[in-house]
Amino acid sequence: MRALVVDHTSPGHLSLTDVPAPRPAAHEALVRVEAVSLNFGEVHEATRPEMPNGTVLGWDAAGVVVRAAADGSGPAEGEKVVTLGETGWAELRAVPAARLGTAPKDADPGALSTVPVAGLSALHVLRRMGSLLGRRVMVTGASGGVGRYAIQLAARAGGHVVAISRNPAQADGLRALGAHEVHPEPAAVRQPVSAVLDNVGGQHLVDAFAALSAGGILFTVGRSSEADVVLSPDALLGNEGRHDRSIHTFFLFSDPTTDFSADLTWLAGEIATGRLDPGISWRGPWTRHFEPVQALLGRRLHGKAVLDFE
Repeated sequence: MRALVVDHTSPGHLSLTDVPAPRPAAHEALVRVEAVSLNFGEVHEATRPEMPNGTVLGWDAAGVVVRAAADGSGPAEGEKVVTLGETGWAELRAVPAARLGTAPKDADPGALSTVPVAGLSALHVLRRMGSLLGRRVMVTGASGGVGRYAIQLAARAGGHVVAISRNPAQADGLRALGAHEVHPEPAAVRQPVSAVLDNVGGQHLVDAFAALSAGGILFTVGRSSEADVVLSPDALLGNEGRHDRSIHTFFLFSDPTTDFSADLTWLAGEIATGRLDPGISWRGPWTRHFEPVQALLGRRLHGKAVLDFE
């Protein structure tokens, strides 16, 4: 089969080549991939010198089941699915039932492929915040994949969404998704917030933590700034009544036994019916992978990049 693999001799450190097809275990379905979406984390991972040439990466993929799992778990042959895994940039993918969600047959595979990492991360972090009804919720890195899903889901849950985006051109689009306020940086927010989903790290995290009200909670999801987080001693004091604030780390793959199938199916249904906007800002054939990869690495791409398989 054809796959997009790590190749440190090529621009973007990726190239298309032939690799052996996967051999599914009894609990895995074999999926013919129709589209994938790219995440900054995996694209950046491909550039690391220690990543071996020939490695197939890719967390997000959507397609059709061509062979159901031998143990009877998961979707049947012919079902359209959205999948989460680690080797998605290939024509075929073996996926356990716990990381497969079903989708309507007429759903756009490109839109579905944006769901797994971004959609699940936003959904699971917002759930951990508790009820959002009437609460102020800050989302940093709001124009990225996780940020856009977080805005939509938090607004639907009744939260007052405070979006942070350094690009003023994104403001109207973020408001259309459900953001009630859009600011260039957390330090510009004047009223305290109850919860924060931070995709940026660095000074953004420091200033977002300072914006928390008493009992507020911050989840660190991404580190796109690649900058250190330096909290002053005063930042950790409960001054002005802002005590009991907390910072929580988040990693989608922290528990390998987590069953994501129901959440993937729900998110896929919301995408298919138009109740969620996938935020695709670049789309093309996987033979043009170099373009979105370079845009992601250069921080020039807002939203999701989708590669369609031929």
